[in-house]
Amino acid sequence: MARALVGSGLLPVMGIFHRNQYNAYCLADDIMEPYRPFADKLVLQLVEENGLAEDISPAMKKKLLVLPAVDVTLQGGETSPLMIAMQRTTASLAKCFMGETRKILYPILDVRH
Repeated sequence: MARALVGSGLLPVMGIFHRNQYNAYCLADDIMEPYRPFADKLVLQLVEENGLAEDISPAMKKKLLVLPAVDVTLQGGETSPLMIAMQRTTASLAKCFMGETRKILYPILDVRH
């Protein structure tokens, strides 16, 4: 998320809700929250398949690496890989800061799956 923010011309340091002098990524922490359920879902699937493992196996790591490519539907109905969706969210945030729009583009969570 920090990379997407910087790519949109924003500083990941300046948080909206997260504030911590020792955290260089407060804004990244704020903006990634709507994307956290995608990671949570993937981790839950791994736990269901493997139980609570003490170590992450290479096979589990391989499954975790698909997260950036997970399909995400954004408000408005367009679907893109998670990494692209995050970039679109941060670009919309930059437009809000510049006064070009009043709405941040967030992912739609599909609770059916």
